[in-house]
Amino acid sequence: MLIIAEKLNGTLKKTAAAIAARDVAFVQDLALRQVAAGAAYIDVNAGTAPAREPDDLVWLVDTVQEVTETPLCLDSANPAAIQAGLARVKRPPMINSISGERNRIEGVLPLVAGNAAGVIALLLDDNGIPKDVEGRMVVARRLLDLTRAAGIADKDVYVDPLAIAVSTKQDGALVALDTMRALRAEAPEVRFSVGLSNISFGLPIRKVVNRAFLTLALQAGLDAAIMDPLDDSLYSEMLAAEMVLGRDRFCRKYTSAFRANRIVA
Repeated sequence: MLIIAEKLNGTLKKTAAAIAARDVAFVQDLALRQVAAGAAYIDVNAGTAPAREPDDLVWLVDTVQEVTETPLCLDSANPAAIQAGLARVKRPPMINSISGERNRIEGVLPLVAGNAAGVIALLLDDNGIPKDVEGRMVVARRLLDLTRAAGIADKDVYVDPLAIAVSTKQDGALVALDTMRALRAEAPEVRFSVGLSNISFGLPIRKVVNRAFLTLALQAGLDAAIMDPLDDSLYSEMLAAEMVLGRDRFCRKYTSAFRANRIVA
């Protein structure tokens, strides 16, 4: 499974302060620690006001790329910020994200083809997040029609089924998991990604909830997650689940992590 490291996000207080202060040391240290912990992509999200965001995202891109060749995930709903980031990346990035919303289809989708290694597609539209599997499948089919028309292969589309916090919607996880299974049956080349910590919002000891959901999502076909690679308990759970599900040939990833002291009880 691809780990998209989540910590360089301007909605987090320490990262926001580092962006505002142009704290190179903080950003580079956090980027390197996430890479060392197994990140395949580093999510970079300035999280600032639209007028500032392009400059702030470019600063993040440049700062991270000074110390690592790990590809980036450009995370913004602002087409101007995505375009600015694309002009500075050294390796094809992931783009987070498009959706069924008109402004993202018109503003972000044209930037993806030929410029990105993949795109995260959120299953919502201008009417919001559909409540059930059937509604989300309608959005998914429309998005895939658009990505295919734009020349983007299904294997490069990472659909986010949008797991809703179980504290606010009891079946928030179940609808997302069932959506993944239904869409995989229709479009087997499509991949799946989630923002893992969304599921536990508002609950105590959120890490326990995140671990439980990750295991279930892997069984449902999860391919990538925006998550904290520095959480060794979460990392251990991921590797153990992949091994049990037959996704770790000869148990190599799990045993290698054990020898590196990354597996914790």
